[in-house]
Amino acid sequence: MASSAELSRFLEDVERRAFKQAVYAIRDESAALDVIQDAMIKLAESYGDKPLAELPMLFQRILQNTIRDHFRRQKVRSTWVTLFSSLSSTPGEDDGFDFLESLAPEEGSAQAESPADKVERAQVLLVIEGEIRKLPARQREAFIMRYWEDMSVTETAAAMGCSEGSVKTHCSRATQTLAQALKDKGIRL
Repeated sequence: MASSAELSRFLEDVERRAFKQAVYAIRDESAALDVIQDAMIKLAESYGDKPLAELPMLFQRILQNTIRDHFRRQKVRSTWVTLFSSLSSTPGEDDGFDFLESLAPEEGSAQAESPADKVERAQVLLVIEGEIRKLPARQREAFIMRYWEDMSVTETAAAMGCSEGSVKTHCSRATQTLAQALKDKGIRL
């Protein structure tokens, strides 16, 4: 059973990674903060009495479900807003009004991204993933833990069973290799 101090420490440790994950999925920082807060509250209320070893998997599942719930609520809200806004306009009041133009996506959101930009981003991600797979095992492991999982140098060193200096060296070499490979392919980030 996890004590309240252990639960608090666990939530502090996962907060930053969870935020990055939620922002990546939702693309709105304030909504991502709300989702993280909801997920943490659900974990503490429903699973605070579980062993500490089970908390990471439970939290990931809760976080993913909370993100899905956010999108469901957003879809329902937009449906109701659309229905009510169509009822509020009176005929002849503004004949030049185009409702579809008023639903323009927010700048920087996933909806505002053009199909060409989406395809280009997907292609770049595939190239990056392919280049990461080509890295030597230790470099790939250090790179993913540090930059994808957002683990600290100390945490990464403990997980890899090596010194902090080795982690820094592996990450530096991986970053340089990836940057050169992407530059050779004409990709600028």
